[in-house]
Amino acid sequence: MEVLDVSADQVRLLKSPLLTRNLAAGDKLKVIDAASAEYELIQRSGNLSVRVFRRNEIETLSDYLSPEIEKLGGSLDLQTDHALVYSIHFSIGFATIEELLNDASKDYLETVWYYGNVYDPEDGNTPLLWWQDFENWK
Repeated sequence: MEVLDVSADQVRLLKSPLLTRNLAAGDKLKVIDAASAEYELIQRSGNLSVRVFRRNEIETLSDYLSPEIEKLGGSLDLQTDHALVYSIHFSIGFATIEELLNDASKDYLETVWYYGNVYDPEDGNTPLLWWQDFENWK
């Protein structure tokens, strides 16, 4: 995290998180309670958080997927033994991003992926639609 305003407890995420929903790299937050990780989203960056999971050989998948994401202007933010987290701007287009990720899931069996900040964290199904108003946030 990058501290933006110490007196107002404001930070900007430098990378998309693996487990926290509704956030992506570049988002601005107000820290409500650091101990409980309670925050208030102040401003979205326009980045999508994409989480990719695989039980085995995540390195092989990363070697394939990361350069393809980078060609689209995205970045690999985190790699663990079983997960990859990417940030990519929504303006690339959902269809382009989803085609790449769905193809990877077909080529690398037992791979699943999810958006981290596209659906309501409460139900996991309702689109947040924040990208529709993005122009108003600049």
